[in-house]
Amino acid sequence: KRAARIAAECVVSSYVSPDSKTGVIAEVNCETDFGAKTDDFKALVDTVAKLVAEQDPQDVDALMALDTGDGPVAEMIARAVAKFGEKITIRRFNRVEGIVDTYVHLGGKIGVLLQISNNEFPAVAHDVAMQIAAAKPTCLRKEDCDQAELEHEREILREQAKNEPKPKPAAIIEKMVEGRIEKYYKEVCLLEQPFVKNPDESVSQMINGRFEVIGFTRYEMGEGLQKRTEDFAAEVMAQTKKA
Repeated sequence: KRAARIAAECVVSSYVSPDSKTGVIAEVNCETDFGAKTDDFKALVDTVAKLVAEQDPQDVDALMALDTGDGPVAEMIARAVAKFGEKITIRRFNRVEGIVDTYVHLGGKIGVLLQISNNEFPAVAHDVAMQIAAAKPTCLRKEDCDQAELEHEREILREQAKNEPKPKPAAIIEKMVEGRIEKYYKEVCLLEQPFVKNPDESVSQMINGRFEVIGFTRYEMGEGLQKRTEDFAAEVMAQTKKA
């Protein structure tokens, strides 16, 4: 019964190795917000992130087989399931070797792992990590956008422009389309986005060549998962009954 339950609440944790050469972001799911907020569950997720950094598993199955010093990770998770009375799953992780910055928001609802070329400007790097958390970019720069998807978007925009009440010349339509594509870039490309602390400049302008952003990972609770439909009062009542 527990295995069939929905585990769409989570804690995202980050870990940076003592030598600052390895960074990890990891997401572990449970069933309730109540469970995700407990110190014991947060400690479990922190342990998972540290194990990923130290032992470099290639996927979740390999992670579950890692030795914790007290049996494999799978046994650690099984003990946690028995303790919390909830389904618990390790959903995903990413491990990066290099110079990184991390940011975890809302107690673990959102987490960011940012890889950069140098750590000479830590405050600026952290601003970039916070930007990723807040603005949800899906790619780094214009060139990283899916070109087939962009062309599909252009075709849709062209058809919309052609169907407007007042017909426009083809050259004007193309300018309108490209203007809307530029707006799209500013929504999805990190370096093109308006900087949240000063929208008059882009993230690229804010960085101003002080370092290169190599890549990033952003995890948010419940992305792609079926959500629970219980309300908060029902969740509290369920926890009370367990107690």
